[in-house]
Amino acid sequence: MTIIKRFTETSTLAAIALTGFAAAPAASEEASIFFMLPNSTTIRFERRDAPLYVAAMEERMPGATVTVQNGEGDPERQQRLVEDALAQGADLIVYTSSDANLAAGALKAAEEAGVPVLLYEHDAIGGKAKAHVLFNARAVGQAQGKRAAELIEAMPEGTVKLTRVKGNQGEYGTTQYELGQNEYLDPLIESGRVEVVCEDFTPNWDPVKAQSFAENCLTRTGGDVDMFLGMNDGTTGGSVGALISQGFQKGEVVVTGGQDATIEAVQFVVQGWQDNTIFKDLRVMAEAAADVSVDILKGEELSEAWINDSVNNEYMDIPAAFLPVENVTIDNVSTVIEAGLYTWEEVCKGAEGTRVCQDNM
Repeated sequence: MTIIKRFTETSTLAAIALTGFAAAPAASEEASIFFMLPNSTTIRFERRDAPLYVAAMEERMPGATVTVQNGEGDPERQQRLVEDALAQGADLIVYTSSDANLAAGALKAAEEAGVPVLLYEHDAIGGKAKAHVLFNARAVGQAQGKRAAELIEAMPEGTVKLTRVKGNQGEYGTTQYELGQNEYLDPLIESGRVEVVCEDFTPNWDPVKAQSFAENCLTRTGGDVDMFLGMNDGTTGGSVGALISQGFQKGEVVVTGGQDATIEAVQFVVQGWQDNTIFKDLRVMAEAAADVSVDILKGEELSEAWINDSVNNEYMDIPAAFLPVENVTIDNVSTVIEAGLYTWEEVCKGAEGTRVCQDNM
């Protein structure tokens, strides 16, 4: 039996049992796995990552128990959850850090307890980990920067006023997204084609904070912004919310730089509020994380089918599985439908009159 449990630090909030019928699982198949989520503001983790990982582990180790916990954006809370998991006899910690720069204590606790850690998506600075499964963050930033540059080049001559809404400061992902974007933006900035009028990081990737920043930018510039460039669907959604709250019409200001293909973001793309989202196939990530988890639990060599690089976390070079990404715009929005994420009815809710929806519903 595989069990998903969601806890506060001391009490169970909910439990969902998924029953497997494998006969007499081996000891390694009775492992206790704790999957630590970073926050609730990046909604993909609760909605999709956790259920997909649990289902993938159910296939591979029906006797294992997966306990899902959420750090809620608080690294101290997340460390307490890790310490509690170790006290409960965890065999593996699958760890998506609430704050990469404040994760060393949790990693040290796991190392001292002799419990392996598999980093999932977010990095974790200053401690030991067996492996890291993540989407290619530099490639995400490059795709975002390339798309922004294409949109800028298509604009009328003159200086394009750009606002950059960045992710959580100091994270490996945020740093890599920015470096990737800069490969395309820096030449435009240096040539004078682009002027960055506002830019800031978004603590914990909080869409509410992203919207507040975007609203403040619009107020400060008198609405003189041509483009908002984010790093995920939460930050781009915050920009969309700011434009709507201040009475802008769709298309007046370009909003690009999405990532995660949330249903809200895909709906914004269809409606014309958001230009793009980077699609990360979380089913592939779940398969990779589950395969690597089994390798770790069984003490086997990490699968060469997944491990293709390494990530340095200022403590060690961690074997890494970099996964591919795809940019999705209105021109290929069918990608997320074909991948089974959503139906056309879901994507087109409130936008049934758009051409793409009329063509496909």
